[in-house]
Amino acid sequence: MSVLDLAPITEGSTANLAFQNSLDLARHVEEWGYNRFWVAEHHSMPGIASSATSVLIGFIAGGTSRIRVGSGGIMLPNHPPLVITEQFGTLESMYPGRIDLGLGRAPGSDQATAKALRRNLSDGDQFPSQLEQLRSFFKPLSEGEQASVRAIPGEGLDIPIWLLGSSGFSARLAGELGLPFSFASHFSPENTLPAIRLYRESFRPSASLAEPYVMVAINAIAADTDEKAQWLATSQQQAFLDLIRRTPGQLKPPVESMDNIWSAYEKMLVDQQLQTTMIGSPKTVKEKIDAFIGETQADELMINSHIYDHKDRLRSYEIVIGE
Repeated sequence: MSVLDLAPITEGSTANLAFQNSLDLARHVEEWGYNRFWVAEHHSMPGIASSATSVLIGFIAGGTSRIRVGSGGIMLPNHPPLVITEQFGTLESMYPGRIDLGLGRAPGSDQATAKALRRNLSDGDQFPSQLEQLRSFFKPLSEGEQASVRAIPGEGLDIPIWLLGSSGFSARLAGELGLPFSFASHFSPENTLPAIRLYRESFRPSASLAEPYVMVAINAIAADTDEKAQWLATSQQQAFLDLIRRTPGQLKPPVESMDNIWSAYEKMLVDQQLQTTMIGSPKTVKEKIDAFIGETQADELMINSHIYDHKDRLRSYEIVIGE
């Protein structure tokens, strides 16, 4: 079990409090036995504070001692590969053996924001070559070899590189390169099984990975009763509804009923995107997660719990890992 955190900014709150809550969450889940704590790159989102992903990773790693910390992910086309190599080389040098580099090819934003981020909007099409360049910067120079461009720090460091995806493109690429693969089932549930199958079928052993390794990100909202969990889940439902309406905002408090907030069509769209959301009491959530693992044969699950109240979010993660 691992954690995906978006550093949510709750309604009326600030990014400062979001970061403090993320650090507090990381410290708790480290004690509870979670394996990784990843933060995701999103931009122009009033309710998500993790846009400067590498900076936030350093903050989380510096405030914890054992848990692996990484990106879920860095959207590589938004950045020169050399810059990411140097940033993660710096992080790995500060926190040896604890840093993961998860890479995606989406913009992590809308088209207008993507245009502001990228030198060229077609950079997403260059993802394989950008990945190849990034990996080359991490390779150590052989004796007598010279390079005109070097990533210092970064060169020679063994930082696990993951490919992230919500479709088949990264699944196939990760398999062909022999890299671990993480699938975004938390917002692309319908593609989960086809992408995992494609990854495993495409897999070729590499120097770093002998067999396929699949991590799947899901939403989980757990509470002491099914009723409270369903109530807490309305914050996430409102967040996805705002995305559908193209009016993203800060994370809203739970409501007693969504019936007067969304239309039947909007409810269908939100439910479709949140199919792999495990909502309920400890018993209910455990049954749902066990069934999901049985279906996907995932090696690892990454849990996103988009919950308004920080104490309720902590409790949810505590329930998911097992009391």
